[in-house]
Amino acid sequence: MKLFSYESKFSQLLLKLCYACYLNLLWFVCSLPIVTIGASATALYYTSLKIIRGEESYVGPTFFRAFRENFRQATVLWLILLGAGLFLAGDGYILYHLRQIAEGPLAVVWTLILAIVIAAAVMYVIVLEYVFPLLASVSNTNRAMLKNAFLIGTHYLFATILVFAVHFAMFFVVVAWFTPLIVFGEGLCALISAWLLNGVLISVSGTPEEETGKDTP
Repeated sequence: MKLFSYESKFSQLLLKLCYACYLNLLWFVCSLPIVTIGASATALYYTSLKIIRGEESYVGPTFFRAFRENFRQATVLWLILLGAGLFLAGDGYILYHLRQIAEGPLAVVWTLILAIVIAAAVMYVIVLEYVFPLLASVSNTNRAMLKNAFLIGTHYLFATILVFAVHFAMFFVVVAWFTPLIVFGEGLCALISAWLLNGVLISVSGTPEEETGKDTP
């Protein structure tokens, strides 16, 4: 019966999986208006970090408190990133097709421009990976959040690659292999990512380009 005791690793694993399902549901519902995705992602990472650090009490109230307290800044950051993402996607689509029909020197020009857009897209993904976990951990201005997200993401490149791999693996498994795993979805990804980034976020808290900002939830 020790296997099923509250302190056993098996019971703790089951508890974390239950948290993942619950967090995934909260994140999905709160992201439905689209413009609230930033606040929902910040609340998701704030709660996930609490769980990973063993500081969780009531998951739902913790999530909604973080959602409410970070709503304004997270929404502004999300709208900036959404606009940048749509711009990069549109540019990439157009340049790809221009490259397909171009010949000679013009093809080389379009290829170089497309390479620049791809590099910008990689930078964009790095910022997207870190900005909401960072917002869930420290107080700072929007400009500094975006800048620090990129600097931290490039400095801790191995962690960045692992976090990307976690999200890609979940997407691939749900789409191509076992769709019911979507019940864990972003909740499980956030818990794993929080575990991977916990040390990074602790080490950088308050250090990179710190400026006056909001209160941490």
